[in-house]
Amino acid sequence: MELQRFAFSTNAYSRHPLKTALHGIARAGFKGVEILADKPHVWLDSFSARDIAELQQELKALGLFVSNINANCAVGFWSDAPPEPFFEPSLVSRNRAMREWRIAYTKKALRLGKLLGAHNVSITSGKALSGVPPERAQTLLEEGLSRLLEEAERLGQRLSLEYEPALLIEKTAELKALLVKLNSPCLGANLDLGHVDVTGEDPCHAIRALKGRIFNVHLADIRAHKHYHRIPGEGDLDFRAIFRQLDSVGYTGPLTWELETCDEMPDDACQRTFGYLRTLFRRKAPAQ
Repeated sequence: MELQRFAFSTNAYSRHPLKTALHGIARAGFKGVEILADKPHVWLDSFSARDIAELQQELKALGLFVSNINANCAVGFWSDAPPEPFFEPSLVSRNRAMREWRIAYTKKALRLGKLLGAHNVSITSGKALSGVPPERAQTLLEEGLSRLLEEAERLGQRLSLEYEPALLIEKTAELKALLVKLNSPCLGANLDLGHVDVTGEDPCHAIRALKGRIFNVHLADIRAHKHYHRIPGEGDLDFRAIFRQLDSVGYTGPLTWELETCDEMPDDACQRTFGYLRTLFRRKAPAQ
């Protein structure tokens, strides 16, 4: 497992401008970055061609590759959103106009991903809210994804779905069935192993189940199966076993730390995470 494959998400820097996040991540030692496609970083509805060119230059100057364009949430859509994930508007929104906005916004994310050489663009299924029972939401999700895949395949860009508790797609088996049904080489998993643990599943089992369809891996430590992203070493996850399992299934893509809960001291979280990795890979693995 090479250190240069690891990335850090800018969502830990949600109280800071994007440039501050990029410099902090590079300074810590990371070679990769996940870019939040939401306010305050890259709000695609107002991100201009000039903004894109400046971002390309900044990434090149810092020597950072883009592991993922994270379009999971849309806090910027709302005028007074609280500090929590806003999955609406989603592909399964009750309101058709909001579903169309989400499709258009995700297409913008795919186009940005292409321009930045991003390994992946991620979204979620959204929640099945009032008026949209899960059966109807599943149909809407498949219809929306089919339209997005037309654009992804045209661009040659990877699109992935991230699952987590309380969303329409919240389990490994549900995502795997969806991937099989839609059957596109451009659709895969943005596999958040913290979310897997929170649902009571085994992260290594999820890796094996999604073998060959993992486009990006999200990492954070979890304690007592509670959904709170922690700095590695502060929770219960066995990252050595996780990395061995990823190697065993032939996963060679990026590994992205996502610590949005550390927004008060993001530089500290970023530096401690990279320090954890250096220590982990210096330590001799136990004999099998």
